[in-house]
Amino acid sequence: MFDTTTPKGRILAAALESAGAKSWADVTLIDIAEAGGLQLAELREHFDSKTALLSAIVAAADDEVLRKAPKRAEGQEVRDVLFDIIMTRFDVLAPYKAALKSIYRSSSADLSMLRPMLTSMHWMLQAAGIDTESHTGRMRMMGLATVYASVFRVWLDDDDAGQARTMAALDRRLRRGEGALRNVEQAGAVLHRLSTDGPAFLRAIFRGRPADPQSPPRPGEGLT
Repeated sequence: MFDTTTPKGRILAAALESAGAKSWADVTLIDIAEAGGLQLAELREHFDSKTALLSAIVAAADDEVLRKAPKRAEGQEVRDVLFDIIMTRFDVLAPYKAALKSIYRSSSADLSMLRPMLTSMHWMLQAAGIDTESHTGRMRMMGLATVYASVFRVWLDDDDAGQARTMAALDRRLRRGEGALRNVEQAGAVLHRLSTDGPAFLRAIFRGRPADPQSPPRPGEGLT
């Protein structure tokens, strides 16, 4: 996942190596620099904190998943595409599971990682052909982040080579999330219509007919 012929790649690999050897909370930047055979000054040229290192590791995983994820087959359900993409991500991360356990246990509540994780979910959704740019796109990203975080915890403790527990949890959460997202998107569509059509849309709801901005008003409609 890392090009260890470059200083940046050696630093990222060394960060995970260090996290696998002891608690991430106890790992210092100089520990990482020394593990990568670099001076601390060289590390500072690329990263100014452990959080910046974690963000780069997430981005490196994104790149590897986008390279390896299977293409969507014609007619394939979007949920199945996402399943394949996320399982590909777990395959990419598998060699670093011990380090990721250490990191998770030390910094699972690190809110500074929210943006990198949402960016990661953006790319996973895009790889599945799912829009993230519309008015519900951010909701999709947040929804997938919730699913991923839940299944990631299962994966960390799943030592079975077939990853049966992980796959079952992922399938279950994606199915549940699909229904929840459908409800959110329907609500989002209503809010979008409210913001664009305004009063005409509200009148249509109360009168039980579709709103048509081009249709003439009923008698007296323009007086209310």
